[in-house]
Amino acid sequence: MQQRQTIILIDSDFRRRAAISHCLAGTAIHVEPFEDLSELAHRWPREGMLLVHDDGEVIARAIELMTDAGRWLPLVAFSTSPGTNQVVQAVLSGAVDYLDWPFDEAVIRQALAVAEESKDAMGNVRVREAMARSRVRRLTKREREVLAGVADGLSNRLIGERLAISPRTVEIHRANMLNKMGANHTSEAIRIAIEASLVS
Repeated sequence: MQQRQTIILIDSDFRRRAAISHCLAGTAIHVEPFEDLSELAHRWPREGMLLVHDDGEVIARAIELMTDAGRWLPLVAFSTSPGTNQVVQAVLSGAVDYLDWPFDEAVIRQALAVAEESKDAMGNVRVREAMARSRVRRLTKREREVLAGVADGLSNRLIGERLAISPRTVEIHRANMLNKMGANHTSEAIRIAIEASLVS
């Protein structure tokens, strides 16, 4: 007996939601349709694959929602005749695959296989990256500049010279930066910055 798989479908278009649900009716793939992310936020699923119609903004918002929930589900984006830039942007935001609508059951099964492969490894990386980015977002522009200097291995004096501020002011920004990031020491702040892809 084939294992039942779940797709969490997010699409504002009722007809398309109905068409996708109908396409997979009678298969081992269960479709949970949602009109938008706010509907989904009230009942965050424990498992499944997110199949999200890409309107240019929803992919990034879905990734943010998963970060806030502290849970990762593999996300597959789709749209009608997507352009290269649209696909690249969705993948950079966190989509593991991108489908061209209309599609059939075979394409969905392939996307589910890709999602399953990426689930654990990608999920951990994405959640850590998103959490790190949320910590870095708390920083002011100056605190980010100090963090970049710290990551480059510069002393307070050298960071001060780079930013044209006193070493004492750097020290204050550094303390504020550690506090806002919830980091106990500089090396932890650097790790968070690396996870946030702020430094390499």
